[in-house]
Amino acid sequence: RWDAAPELPGADDFARFITSKGIVAALAHTQANYNDVVDAYGSGFTLATHFYNAMTTSHKNGIYKHEGTVESVYLNDGINVEVISDGIHVPPVILKMVHKFKGYGRTCLITDALAITESPDGSSYDPREMIENGVCKLKDGSAIAGSCATMDRLIRTAVKEAGIPLEDAVRMASETPALIMGVYDRKGSICKGKDADIIIMDKNLKLTHVLAMGENVNI
Repeated sequence: RWDAAPELPGADDFARFITSKGIVAALAHTQANYNDVVDAYGSGFTLATHFYNAMTTSHKNGIYKHEGTVESVYLNDGINVEVISDGIHVPPVILKMVHKFKGYGRTCLITDALAITESPDGSSYDPREMIENGVCKLKDGSAIAGSCATMDRLIRTAVKEAGIPLEDAVRMASETPALIMGVYDRKGSICKGKDADIIIMDKNLKLTHVLAMGENVNI
């Protein structure tokens, strides 16, 4: 997959080229309006990366209101969305709205996790980053830097904070992304012949076991 801002010159030709090679075209970090999104979809863009983040929503230009990229994506039933569902990048109420409008079949839960996530002492591999109260930030406090969430946290946030049914949250973290990325023949569901990548959680949705290719992984 490859991300691009569809309103930029050449983006439509770029999308047509990469999709002809079997690459998923995704719109990201964009100020695309409704017409831009319609044209982008016609050129092969079928995914919105980091939905709500680094893209416009309804806004005023002078005295008049205009739609943003977010509203334009909602109105296009053929565009899937990825959501950083750590409860920070997208508030739980908005996550609930994404699920309501796009459904589990069009929504992926993603981490956007940085290397700092695996740092045992919370120190960063990038001197510009820090973790504070479970949030990865730039040290100067100017912005959220990325995420320090793991996939189990995304499921807990979706279920416990956004009120999304567990079965939908699980599918948004497994089945839907596998289908979008074209790997559902081996990933995304528990079926005979597929990779045995499985997690087990307790009733509080805390991770208890991880299997990678059928082998137990220490957590």
